[in-house]
This record gives sequence, C-alpha cells and structure tokens, in this order.
Amino acid sequence: MEQTLVLIKPDGIQQKVVGKIIGRFEDAGLKVVGMKMVWPDEGKAREHYPLDEEWAEAAFGKTKESAEKNNEKFDFKDSMEFGKFVQDGLVDFIQENPIVALVLEGTHAIEIVRKMVGSTEPRSATPGTIRADFASVESYPNANNQGRAVRNLIHASDSADNAKKEIKTWFDEGEVHDYKRPGDEKIFG
Repeated sequence: MEQTLVLIKPDGIQQKVVGKIIGRFEDAGLKVVGMKMVWPDEGKAREHYPLDEEWAEAAFGKTKESAEKNNEKFDFKDSMEFGKFVQDGLVDFIQENPIVALVLEGTHAIEIVRKMVGSTEPRSATPGTIRADFASVESYPNANNQGRAVRNLIHASDSADNAKKEIKTWFDEGEVHDYKRPGDEKIFG
C-alpha cells in the first residue's frame, strides 16, 4: 500500500476540472484518504518548492534540451539562476488561488498517478493523460516568454520519499484517514 500527494493547482480550480480529476483517480481504483482546499501562503509554497542544486540542474538540463530540440529561445546560462526563476514562478503561481490537496492511496499509487498526470509540459503529454486532456496548449516556451510558471494543472509526488515529505507539508496528523471501502480486500489484499 502506497500513498502519494496530489495538488490540483490554481489553473485546475479556474478551469473547473477538480471533480473530473478526482474522478479519474477514483475510477483507477485509488482511494482518497486526505483532501482539503488550501490557499497557500508564501512560506507553505516555498516549503513545497524548495530550491536545491540537484533539482535546479535537472530542471535546467531538461528545459535547455527541449528548447534546443525545438529551436526555441533559452536565455539562462546557470542552473541556479534558472532554478530560482522557476521556483519564484511556482511560488507565485500556487498562491494565485486556492488549491485542492489530496492524499491518494493504493498499490503502486505513485507510479499510477504519475502516468495518469502525464508530462510536466502539457503540450508533450500523452493524449488521455490529465495534462494532455485539460492543458495541452501550455508549453515551456510559452511560460518562459511570459515570465511565469508552466500552468500544468496538477502536482504529483515523484517518489516515496518525496510523497512522505510532501504529505507532511500539506496535511497535519489526523487529516489523513484509514478507512475501508466495499471491495478493498479484493483490490488491496
């Protein structure tokens, strides 16, 4: 049994797709064990999006490679400069409106949710994924040219360690529940 964090970001709230997104996870057999609407302050946003060198290097490399592949402008020369730009954009973005925070539980929950969510850049997401179906016109160059974060509807934990850390960031003890649904024993053993 595994738990993962999902945040439906401000653009998901604005586009009125919260119910559709939650429904997809439930239809896939995942169980909602925590859910709340939160309007993050800057401290909570920076706690969720910490700036570290390893993350900045990975984000810099991925974005630079995508820009070069697509013959697009990329003005950043330093990974930490780019990381700070991205972090600031994400912090601003996640504070625009309330978000819906979810803890989902199930066998292989992290892997399943990541597949369902799709590529971080919506225009690159596989059709049928949440980002492709609800945000496919968004791209890294579009966001970079406008000096803002990519509006990709949703955040999903990428590892068990990050899921534990992120759940603790958004949920207090007692806000994540253990309950049984009819048929759980057949699915989860």
